[in-house]
Amino acid sequence: MMETYYSPADLAKFPEIGKDAPELANKFFEYYNAVFAEGELTEREKALIALAVAHAVQCPYCIDAYTGACLEKGSNSAEMTEAIHVAAAIQSGATLVHGLQMRNICNKISL
Repeated sequence: MMETYYSPADLAKFPEIGKDAPELANKFFEYYNAVFAEGELTEREKALIALAVAHAVQCPYCIDAYTGACLEKGSNSAEMTEAIHVAAAIQSGATLVHGLQMRNICNKISL
């Protein structure tokens, strides 16, 4: 088996983040659970958003977790792929619009 920087087994260890700071971990998990509870958005919609964000921030643990969550909540591969494309489009657009900053500097220096 090929070694990787990220170990899939570490995902199951996530609750251990509170080992040295249990008060802060408890606050995080309380907030996290409240965010992902059914609200104006369904749990399924929130899982799709989380999957898209996981790809944008490139977190392999989150990708694993939210792929499973999306499937458990009734999403399919086509929906998940579309959500990932939304994240990619936003991330690409954000990169491109920063080109305006480059142009502003070029214009300033070229004067």
